[in-house]
Amino acid sequence: MIVLVSKLLIPKGFRGITLFPFIIVSDRVLKINPVLLNHEKIHIRQQLELLIIPFFIWYGLEFLYKWILFQDKNKAYREISFEREAYFKEKDLNYLKHRSFWKFLKYY
Repeated sequence: MIVLVSKLLIPKGFRGITLFPFIIVSDRVLKINPVLLNHEKIHIRQQLELLIIPFFIWYGLEFLYKWILFQDKNKAYREISFEREAYFKEKDLNYLKHRSFWKFLKYY
């Protein structure tokens, strides 16, 4: 995992994004935010489990489906199974030590 700081690579309204093997944050103070980093590390694990490219395909298709379903981009984003897992477990800093394989399916 490599943590970079770049406001240009982060979509408006977000603090971080994960593009394996990089975690990109919008502000240097976020490089030491344990909760944000844990959230993004969960995405790293998800991306590895799905062999990276399929993760982004699944993520995009699930977002589109939920955007159509909810008619709301923000709700669609929050309801993506990968995001649900990451937001629900981001404060558990030991989560990745005991997380089972493909655990995001629980949040679908």
